[in-house]
Amino acid sequence: MNKKQLIQLVEEMTIDEKINQLLQLAAAFYSDKAEEKTGPMSDLGLNQDIIDTAGTTLGISGAKEAKRVQTEYMKNNRLNIPTILMADIIHGFRTIFPIPLALGNSWDEGAIEKMAEISAKEAAVSGLHVTFSPMVDLVRDPRWGRVMESTGEDPLLNSRLAAAMVRGYQGENLKEDHMRVAACVKHFAAYGGALAGRDYNSVDLSERQLREMYLPGYKAGLDAGAKLVMTSFNTVDGVPATGNEWLFRDVLREEFGFDGVVISDWGAIKELIAHGVAEDEKQAAELAIKAGVDIEMMTMCYPNHLKELIDEGRITESLIDEAVLRILELKNDLGLFENPYRGADEQLEAEVILSDDHRQIAKEIAQKSMVLLKNDSILPLNAQEKVAIVGPGAQSTDILGAWSWQGKKEEAISLVEGAHLLSENLLVATEKFDYFDPSEVAINEAIELAGQVDKVVLALGETDWMSGEAASRSDIRLPEKQLTVFAKIMEKNPNVVVTVYSGRPLDLQGIESAKGIVQAWFPGTEGGSALAEILWGRYNPSGRLSMSFPETVGQVPIFYNVDNTGRPYESAPEEKYVSKYLDVSNYAKYPFGFGLSYSDFEYQDMRTNSDTFTKEEPLEVSITVKNNGQVAGEETVQFYVRDLVGEVSRPVKELKDFQKVWLEPGETQTIRFILSEEMLRYVHKDYKVKSEPGQFVVMIGGNSRDLTTMTVRLND
Repeated sequence: MNKKQLIQLVEEMTIDEKINQLLQLAAAFYSDKAEEKTGPMSDLGLNQDIIDTAGTTLGISGAKEAKRVQTEYMKNNRLNIPTILMADIIHGFRTIFPIPLALGNSWDEGAIEKMAEISAKEAAVSGLHVTFSPMVDLVRDPRWGRVMESTGEDPLLNSRLAAAMVRGYQGENLKEDHMRVAACVKHFAAYGGALAGRDYNSVDLSERQLREMYLPGYKAGLDAGAKLVMTSFNTVDGVPATGNEWLFRDVLREEFGFDGVVISDWGAIKELIAHGVAEDEKQAAELAIKAGVDIEMMTMCYPNHLKELIDEGRITESLIDEAVLRILELKNDLGLFENPYRGADEQLEAEVILSDDHRQIAKEIAQKSMVLLKNDSILPLNAQEKVAIVGPGAQSTDILGAWSWQGKKEEAISLVEGAHLLSENLLVATEKFDYFDPSEVAINEAIELAGQVDKVVLALGETDWMSGEAASRSDIRLPEKQLTVFAKIMEKNPNVVVTVYSGRPLDLQGIESAKGIVQAWFPGTEGGSALAEILWGRYNPSGRLSMSFPETVGQVPIFYNVDNTGRPYESAPEEKYVSKYLDVSNYAKYPFGFGLSYSDFEYQDMRTNSDTFTKEEPLEVSITVKNNGQVAGEETVQFYVRDLVGEVSRPVKELKDFQKVWLEPGETQTIRFILSEEMLRYVHKDYKVKSEPGQFVVMIGGNSRDLTTMTVRLND
């Protein structure tokens, strides 16, 4: 259909049909079992007419069910308008990849795009049209459980990976390529800035921080073509996002030029009442539609009150029409008017879902996402060594993460399963080892096994419910019993490698004396195989942190790109009256960009082609990287800049570019970065984005802490 035909379709709709197009209902309302939807219908005050004309559907699964629902929907819809089937496909559909925070650790745009492409393919053959991904909320506080859904603390890295995800999900042409799905950038905006790391909490940011640090990731996803944006639960400058006209009309629509669909998060319109900006559902509906929220997810403010608001002259029908048209345009972009069943295909579903090829790619991406945090000459293990694998994560398949909607734990590969493919010299506990309260029998067995081997792999960490939505934690250390077991095993055998499954950076106090630490995150379906291959040296770890690990939870929020202060710690660290703690350093235990390798990369001979540069003539900065190790490996070369004098205080360093380089043993390569004037622009006092002439420090290294530096000057 063309735009004119879509407008005509809007004109043919009754006001009730138009308003109901703005409603999203969950799968239960389309069940073919009456008893499954009677209760939910009563709870929301729904009737069948509303269900038959609600514009989009949430959480349908499976090609056969998707086709049944679409058939029934269109049969009951007077104008034969198809519904859109949406779902949370966050890091894989049935083949589960590492959680997004882990994916961020890969620093690999190609891998991220491939993950999204496979996720889209599995979802599409199962009948789905839209995924609520990527989540590009910048995150700085690991107490917040939803850090697991973000790619990290840096706006540049988040932006590049957001764009890669959108490309992977959507491909080149959604209408013609039915193996792709539409992407929804979320949560607009600044959801990751929740105060105290507490989910759904208020956010208190300056507009400059919002624009410089938080908005770039969303913008990158939109520039890559994302079709939808989801509102966030939080306030922005005191106004809840879902009713924030400035945020959605001025910033999203006018400044960013976004003309796609805006959807609320679950129940977020009605929550305007709890926020205290609306006295009832009627006012909540008014605020949201005026802000430009096109779809209301799972509350009834729009269906119950929009027509009344029109009759009272508080809103115009044109607001409804523009929202309906955007929804119909999305349906048209997906090709649903031509083929309402789109990619749904039971035969392809059986062939594609969890295929061997998808599992292999999931393993490779999991390997890229794991980070070697510590290695005191204990890794890699070799097949001749006798190794005990103990602890709660040893045989656990609880490695998918909290947002693996269709993933099945029984299809995941545990660490022990993966290790058995690589070594026959393994001792494995037989007793179940609980994450929180292991039995004395299980603890004693682990200690006994530790005394019988050369080395111990102690698998610790979180369970899936400990991170994710509504999973904030004030204490982000490992559970106490796990620390106790670690101490006892170290007494028996000091040659311990700790592996950590988690959905957030943890406070790793209590395991510092381990000779090796591998951060495995929640690595997905093939996680155990990927982790085992790293431990036994089949894969040289290449992951680099996209979010800092605190030395202690008392430091958080902690992040590398902090603004300088009037009394910087670095100026006199031994003095009291500088910005510092009395009992711990200012610095992260493991900083942004950090990660070890079985190779030994040396940085040398940093150069620039000039001491000065201009807008017309950018600067070339180069450095030589050599692999002094005995094995080939991949290094992520990171390029940072500091603006020494700005109109407003500037961060002590900002990531401006990065390159991944593969080096054979003894190989040397020269890596070159181009620094342009455009890369030095920032938000000024008047909120205009521009640069200023002056001195800049350019920095290159393997992480945000260990850097080689030079000073250059930007001239007019």
